[in-house]
Amino acid sequence: MSYTIEGKTGIWEIVVGLEVHAQIVSNSKLFSGASTRFGGEPNSQVSLVDAAFPGMLPVINKECVAQAVRTGLGLNARINLQSRFDRKNYFYADLPQGYQISQFEYPIVGEGTVEIELQNGETRQIGITRLHMEQDAGKLLHDQDPSRSFVDLNRSGIALMEIVSEPDIRAPEEAGAYLRKLRQILRYLGTCDGNMEEGSMRADVNVSVRKAGEPFRTRCEIKNVNSIRFVMQAIEAEAVRQIEIWENGGEVDQETRLFDAARGETRTMRSKEDAHDYRYFPDPDLLPLVIEQSWVDELKKALPELPDAKRARFQQEYGITSYDAGVLVAEQITADFFETVAKGRDGKLAVTWVTGDLFAALNRTSRTLEDSPVSAASLGKMLDLITDGTINGKIAKDVFETMVETGDEPEDIVEKKGLKQVTDTGVIDTAIDDIMTKHADKVAEYRSGKDKLFGFFVGQVMKETKGKANPALVNEALKAKLDQ
Repeated sequence: MSYTIEGKTGIWEIVVGLEVHAQIVSNSKLFSGASTRFGGEPNSQVSLVDAAFPGMLPVINKECVAQAVRTGLGLNARINLQSRFDRKNYFYADLPQGYQISQFEYPIVGEGTVEIELQNGETRQIGITRLHMEQDAGKLLHDQDPSRSFVDLNRSGIALMEIVSEPDIRAPEEAGAYLRKLRQILRYLGTCDGNMEEGSMRADVNVSVRKAGEPFRTRCEIKNVNSIRFVMQAIEAEAVRQIEIWENGGEVDQETRLFDAARGETRTMRSKEDAHDYRYFPDPDLLPLVIEQSWVDELKKALPELPDAKRARFQQEYGITSYDAGVLVAEQITADFFETVAKGRDGKLAVTWVTGDLFAALNRTSRTLEDSPVSAASLGKMLDLITDGTINGKIAKDVFETMVETGDEPEDIVEKKGLKQVTDTGVIDTAIDDIMTKHADKVAEYRSGKDKLFGFFVGQVMKETKGKANPALVNEALKAKLDQ
């Protein structure tokens, strides 16, 4: 049986909640001073605390707490001034303590919301249940030896935020929009780099299906999905699997599953654990975490402008469309680049050059804004040359291409190549007279009513002046002479 997944699958509705594990940006780990740098030699960034040597005590990293609070504020969430660390007990070879320090009953951040925008322009509010801090486990390496597995504890103790959504997501596309928006907010805040390829952001995906109006049915959790595309594919695959079970009279078992991207299917990993399976209890080595409202207020004042606010301001301040503003604020570096170009200039002209010519050049040369051959300041100078009439739009295209190739400043290119726009009406009149003499027959046709020939004459004059004539002056003078 086949199904079309578009939020609703026939009479079946998909219900999704996401648990996103986001690595906190900090120089050291949650409870030790060991480095968090990515790519170190195995077991080269491990303290005695991370390795669980006897007698070693955890010490909370204040910056990690601050980062969690900033994230909560960015998610419009309640900040809990009192929270607690608990021990989540389970055995695994990459967990030296035999437990993970996490927050269970009393997380640092409570309910919040994330607004997402769908492709059709519709917006939806996705609820945030909580955000809690926890330490990461190490990593098992199974491909280093044919008969043994190896343990790398570099990640052991790295600070994570687990951001848990309400089961408000109803389609794979909504899940993708939510994850993109969440990653965008985290990057703007500087609390997580959102790099899913390096494992600094990954998602556990909870999926169930139900008929319209029914209570929630049994859900399954798909663990450790490390790309937005795979999250969307996993939701679709799991929804289809569950619908087939229910349609055939079966029962969906609550369990933890893995997504096989190569086969496009989920498979059983283990039966789903409940909280009592982990035997949570307050960590005896850590006091309850108490923070002051005044400190939270200070962090809030220092927050950067977030994507939604920046998008609205760009539309109002620079007169650009909602779509263009959305493209520009997708990454903070793009928004900053545009604003440098557009400040004090025509916003619509700036967005045309940034999202059009510049993006095309970067794509063509396999570069990013970080290593762009044309700086925001230089592009702004080029727009000034257009605005003050030094060059016209056609010449600007040539100047820009030279900027991409050489990295030279626009005014230097214009001067060196003699590209200044011709605004001398005497020169323009002479060029028009020459063209009208050469094409006397077409002049007669124009004057007999063939108005469409006007474009022909404009093109000839621009060709005669090597594209340097001011188009507005050409049009004005040409019309006057042809209408005589």
